[in-house]
Amino acid sequence: MPDDSTGPQSALATSLELLRTAPPRERADAARNRAAVLQAAAGLFAEHGVAAVSMDQVAAAAGVGKGTVFRRFGDKAGLAVALLDTGERELQEAILRGPPPLGPGAGPAARLTAFASAYVDYLLEHLELVRMSETAAPGARYRIGAYRFWHRHVAILLGGSPDPGYAAHAFLAALAAEHVSAVLPELGEARLRAGLARLAQSAARDAGQGPGS
Repeated sequence: MPDDSTGPQSALATSLELLRTAPPRERADAARNRAAVLQAAAGLFAEHGVAAVSMDQVAAAAGVGKGTVFRRFGDKAGLAVALLDTGERELQEAILRGPPPLGPGAGPAARLTAFASAYVDYLLEHLELVRMSETAAPGARYRIGAYRFWHRHVAILLGGSPDPGYAAHAFLAALAAEHVSAVLPELGEARLRAGLARLAQSAARDAGQGPGS
């Protein structure tokens, strides 16, 4: 397959760019409070685990009122989404403009395999937070802006399949935090990564986009 950084694929990259959420624009004092809350939450979550930390504790550690935390983030799932924002943006940037095979310039099979590997790096670093953000309510995972970006990216790479949208959802199901949390103790990281690499190559083959494409 030709380099996907020009022509029609460039237009597809533009469609991905439109799915990225712009950073919040806020007053300086609001930005300081937000940063303080996120820093406090990150520290408490790392020390005690997400489930053991209350919103009251986060507010106290940040030196702000509890109402400020609830108004800004809603609940712990909202905090989790905000804390994950930086890592998501970095991965999205690498997909859009980084070097191949994760970024443009490699074939769909290589890019899908690289995406699976890079996403697992991100997921395992933040597994408890991602799990909370994805399971806060029924269907929460599919309403997160980052999921729409991942789905669109995978659908583009599997564009040769009969239904790229469905194929992308099916592939991403294996990367759900709830699923990974459940199978990781049994499989271990090495088997998980190897299995996801095989899944990516199989999905690309089924879409008519094998290793040489």
